[in-house]
Amino acid sequence: MTLFWRIFGLNAVVLGTATALLLWAPVTVSVPVVLTEAVILLGGLAVMLVANAGLLRWGLAPLDRLTKLMTTVDLLRPGQRLPAHGGGEVAELIRAFNAMLERLEQERATSSARALFAQEAERRRIAQELHDEVGQSMTAILLSLKRAADQAGEPLRGELHQMQEITRESLDEVRRLVRRLRPGVLDDLGLVSALTSLTEDFAAHTGLQVQRRFDADLPALEPETELVFYRVAQEGLTNAARHADADRVVVALHHAGDTVELAVTDDGCGIEAAREGAGIRGMRERALLIGARLDITPAPGAGTQVRLTAPVPRKQP
Repeated sequence: MTLFWRIFGLNAVVLGTATALLLWAPVTVSVPVVLTEAVILLGGLAVMLVANAGLLRWGLAPLDRLTKLMTTVDLLRPGQRLPAHGGGEVAELIRAFNAMLERLEQERATSSARALFAQEAERRRIAQELHDEVGQSMTAILLSLKRAADQAGEPLRGELHQMQEITRESLDEVRRLVRRLRPGVLDDLGLVSALTSLTEDFAAHTGLQVQRRFDADLPALEPETELVFYRVAQEGLTNAARHADADRVVVALHHAGDTVELAVTDDGCGIEAAREGAGIRGMRERALLIGARLDITPAPGAGTQVRLTAPVPRKQP
């Protein structure tokens, strides 16, 4: 039934019922109208209007649900669909909207994958250049300063030693940036070692207390999955240091059934759902690449918990 005939039918039911009541009811209209008759007629009109409004609301409810979904849908939270039952224009409209959402989610996932892979490649290139060019140049400067300091007298020797310390600190900062841009330990030793190095470096530079809780029987993951886990942990730790005003952060890796879960939990001030910024949306985009689910919820007691749940790849027979 089309939308036109649905509305026409609902109105026809109301008007037909009202006509039948007027024909069969023992109520007549006098001239002039008696107060009792006016009350009865107005009451009947009110009942007819209420019935018509209720039936129209019921008939147009699918459109209201569709409008609400249109205004709240988020492509970073896939799977939001409306049930479409039967035929008619409304059901076809809902099916078309669901198909459009499916297509947009696939296109968004594909474009996000290309962008993130390009970003990782650029990070790898910058990290390599920092390590090969800047790092080697600063190492050569350190050696030159040491030779000059060994041959110089006071007070020049003290100034050269001070320059050595500044250069050494700068070299350490460059190496730390290289590790953040592209964690070589992730490629060489795996996810657990990379997260251990990340949390130790984070605790040393922020002063926050970081606890690690890693299961011993973690399964092997795909390189892309490990990279997503690492980046989500990195962003979660960064948010805890910048925005949460936390004192302690717990980084946990758990294996349950056919999923692996990463949880970054702090004891800070918490987060409002409406304040999701670029960092959180970036985590959601990364989660979509590996078919994972990202949940950001209040932590038990206080603080925020970032939880990433990813499926374990099936072993090929």
